[in-house]
Amino acid sequence: MEKTIVIAEDEPITRMDICEILEEAGYKVVGKASDGFDAIELCRKFNPDLVLMDIKMPLLNGLKATKVIKEENLAKCVVLLTAYSTKEFIESAKQMGVMGYVVKPINERTLLPSIEVAISKSEEIEKMKKEAEESKEKLSNRKLIEKAKGILIKDGMTEEEAYNKIRKISMDKRCPMKNVAEAIIINNS
Repeated sequence: MEKTIVIAEDEPITRMDICEILEEAGYKVVGKASDGFDAIELCRKFNPDLVLMDIKMPLLNGLKATKVIKEENLAKCVVLLTAYSTKEFIESAKQMGVMGYVVKPINERTLLPSIEVAISKSEEIEKMKKEAEESKEKLSNRKLIEKAKGILIKDGMTEEEAYNKIRKISMDKRCPMKNVAEAIIINNS
């Protein structure tokens, strides 16, 4: 599946050059913006894999637009494009959680590796977030089942009998054990 990219660059020639480099490399440029406001709107529309964001732009600068994109989770990752490499800009970029920082002038040799690494890292982070969320849900379900088992144990069952009862009801009703556990808890509240 080809990766989607939004380009936010206020200089038309630079924007066109970047677009050409990316499309020749097999990326799909889904939107081009000349300011941070339009970049946000394009991200809302396309939810791209990556945003290439110039820092100095009219109306809404790239750092402020990046903040909105990150807060609203409108793109998987952001790589900043800039002619500025001062410590202040780099610190701002780090605090915002951008995945890359490319200093102009842009060329294929510097741009493409930065994009590849940024997309790869964002995919890794997404995978870790998903795994953490799944673990959290499993733990929550486990707590509910343990609480329901505790209720059944108070009614005279052994731990194994309580678990087997929840499991059997779950299988008979074709629903998750969590749902059965919730019903047992509600019924004994």
